[in-house]
Order: sequence, then structure tokens, then C-alpha cells
Amino acid sequence: MNLVNDLLGQLSGAPVQQVSQQLGVDPGTAESAIQAALPMLIGALGQNAQQPQGAEALFGALQNDHQGLDIGSVLGAVLGGGNSSAGLSPQAGMAAAAAPAILGHIFGGKQQAAEQTLGSATGLNSPQTRMLMQILAPIVMAYLAKRFFGGQQAASPTQLQSVLGQEQEQIRQQPGAGGLLGNLLDQDGDGQLGIGDALSAASRFLKS
Repeated sequence: MNLVNDLLGQLSGAPVQQVSQQLGVDPGTAESAIQAALPMLIGALGQNAQQPQGAEALFGALQNDHQGLDIGSVLGAVLGGGNSSAGLSPQAGMAAAAAPAILGHIFGGKQQAAEQTLGSATGLNSPQTRMLMQILAPIVMAYLAKRFFGGQQAASPTQLQSVLGQEQEQIRQQPGAGGLLGNLLDQDGDGQLGIGDALSAASRFLKS
């Protein structure tokens, strides 16, 4: 099972209901928007992991800042505005509060273009699109950390680069999601998101 489908499955049901309430849309619209947004986020991470030092920086961020988090606690923290007072871990609250910075590192100078692309595809307005991406960004990071550090086999930046690279290629081959990601990546013709400098230090995912 690929990463996008696996994570979509984990977000079905109650999480979609919670996201729909936060966005002020019906659950069907929220689910469709999540289905469009996740391939963009994970595909962009896959593209970034192919850049110089990209995989090492992302690996370090997952290991140091997102390891041990579960999707439910991060979702609760995001929907609560990063407030960890309701029984949520401080780490989950930090991850939620860092959502704008995480998005900045994922998309670099193309963050606004990513939001516009997603809005055009889903019918969400600009505030709703931005909110959805800020909800999903720390969830994606927590999910990847669990996938790569939750098993018995030792993970490595090379393994992360390979898995995300394969996922990105799969996304680009899908008619809907691939078109959204391809349009975003190819706007300036270089196939990059322009964040090589931003990924130079893994800690900046949470400290910018």
C-alpha cells in the first residue's frame, strides 16, 4: 500500500468529520480536499528528498521532532490551535504550532502557488485551503516518522529518499493528483521547489 492511500485510510471517519467542522464544509467536501492535498504534500516531500542534503535534513527533522507522535494527538493539537493542555503531549503541541514553518520548508517559494492550485481543484477558498494544509502538514510528518522509525528495521536517509522518490513518481502518474503536483513542480520548468537552502538544517522545520 502506498503512503498516500495508507494515510487517507487512517484519516477516514472521525478525523474527516473533525476537519470538516474546522473548515466549515460538509464531510464529503473535506474528504475530497484531503484526497487532493495529501498527494501534493507527500509528493513535494518526495521531490525535496531528491535534492542535495534534502533527504538528510528531512530524516533529521522526522527523527528529532516527530518521532513518537501519533496522528490522533497531532490532529487534536492542530485543531486546538497547538494548545497541549487537554491531555496532549507538548511535542504534539509543538508540531502543530510549527505547521506554517513546515509548509514553508515543504513548498519554499511555491507555497502560495500550492495553495492556489489546491483551491482551484477543490473549490475551497483561500483561508480554508491554508487551514487545511496547516492541519495536514504536521500529520504527514508524524505519519512518516511512525513509518520510518516505528519498526524494527533501522531507517536511513537513503531509505527515506528511495521510498519518497517512488511515491512521488507514483503520484505523478495519477491523472488527478499527478496533474496537480506536476503543475506545481513545473511552473518554472526546473522541476524543483526551490528550498535547497531551507533544508540545509533539519532543525529549521520547527524553529524558523
